[in-house]
Amino acid sequence: MKLFYYSWMTVLLTSLINNVQAQDSFNGQDFSGVYTCTGEDSHEGQYKGSVSMKLLPQHSTGEYAAYTFELSVPGYGKYPGHAAGYKNNLAIYFAHTQHSKNQDFGTGIATFTQNPKGKWSFHKYYYEPMFKGGNHGFETCTQN
Repeated sequence: MKLFYYSWMTVLLTSLINNVQAQDSFNGQDFSGVYTCTGEDSHEGQYKGSVSMKLLPQHSTGEYAAYTFELSVPGYGKYPGHAAGYKNNLAIYFAHTQHSKNQDFGTGIATFTQNPKGKWSFHKYYYEPMFKGGNHGFETCTQN
């Protein structure tokens, strides 16, 4: 009886360990690419820019996704960051390359849709708690 108990416990523990270590492969939409954007910033007004995103498959599982993110705005600079998403929604963190000087960093939420030509676009709302006493804005970006 003890042998059966120890064998059963070994099988159970091995199964639990394998389940903890196993990661489901990513099976969601991949929004990687370069996007052309227009935006409206509450302090700076209208602007144009581009976004580059790349899926990080080693950190993506099921319908949950991780990305590198970088917004480039001519005349303002680059805003590298990262994004975490579920299905067609992404939470995005970004910070100007000189954010320690001007406190230009924030968080956004974006919703993705696909047009009839198969190109992705997203609409993003963002909030910057420290930039010029607080700031927010919107961006609409379409995949090139």
